[in-house]
Amino acid sequence: MNRHKAALAILSFLVCTCGLTAAEPDSTNDSRLRKMLERFPKADANGDGVLTMSEARTFQKKQRSGRQRAERAGASATGRPKPTFADVKYGPHQRNVLDLYQAKSDKPTPLVVYIHGGGFKGGDKKGVNPAVIDKCLKSGVSVAAINYRFREHAPIQDILRDAARAIQFLRHRSRAWNIDKKRIASFGGSAGAGTSLWLAFHDDLADPNSSDPVLRESSRLAVAASLNGQFSYDFERWSDVIGEYPERARSPVGELYRFYGLKDPNDLYSPKGKAIRADVDMLGLLSKDDCPVFVSSAGKNVDPTNHGHYVHHPRHSIAIKRKCDKVGVECQMLLKAENPALPSKPFDQMLKFFFKHLKVP
Repeated sequence: MNRHKAALAILSFLVCTCGLTAAEPDSTNDSRLRKMLERFPKADANGDGVLTMSEARTFQKKQRSGRQRAERAGASATGRPKPTFADVKYGPHQRNVLDLYQAKSDKPTPLVVYIHGGGFKGGDKKGVNPAVIDKCLKSGVSVAAINYRFREHAPIQDILRDAARAIQFLRHRSRAWNIDKKRIASFGGSAGAGTSLWLAFHDDLADPNSSDPVLRESSRLAVAASLNGQFSYDFERWSDVIGEYPERARSPVGELYRFYGLKDPNDLYSPKGKAIRADVDMLGLLSKDDCPVFVSSAGKNVDPTNHGHYVHHPRHSIAIKRKCDKVGVECQMLLKAENPALPSKPFDQMLKFFFKHLKVP
């Protein structure tokens, strides 16, 4: 694959991360939709971490009708419960904060960690689904939701390590917060989905000799889930798996290298650039000793039709499923388009898979 073709192959995700113009307004390229997603995370109907204009309009209609029903019933709608511990610092950056919703138990509890989506450019931990928190807490499972640095703050390989540090920090606090270190799961939509797969497949980042006690802890998971996520952040691989990008846009060649924190476009093909891209290639990292994963996608498995379809195409999930089957890692895959009877948000199926592997009654 020549360099120009490779650049076109990664164009779709750069629309999210580097600010190029997409054909359809969504929270990755429209500040109003981005602010609405941060304030009303439930407006993201398919849970992929990206709020489209149509989702926003549908949510506004539901909000109006919900308020009317509540007024008629003399009650108001309930939202997300208050965290047991809110905005706890797990790292040095201002966005290195997390919330913990602690389950009541006499024994250490399993932990489900939510990682928000938003193209590594937006989103917030408040996007965690209240129904997931409710079901987990009732089942004796604690929940954490994390923030992490955006592309304006750090390259992708460092953003992913924010999530790893959050997992390590939660283990470091396990005794104080009554968490079972061996039973930790992670999930998210879109960017949070890819990050969860990266945590599932990357080698353990624990450094037993570190002066930082947090970094001595394991970064590994017991189980993970990807909801409309990506199979790799080495964009050279995308066209071979997903197909060519379906829309015409300005060339991203001048921006791609910055995604990895490189100083020159040619650095993409240098030993350093190749090493970085391999480090963020979830499909390449996947091996037989990795944890079970749950993957789902709402899109149709046809040639990509637009930007959102390309970035959240079911072929991302299918590629992970095929590799898991090949190496012997358990993987449950749900494709909404192939089974319309499935709910738009597969949280019940995901939690059933989680609880099985977290040994929750």
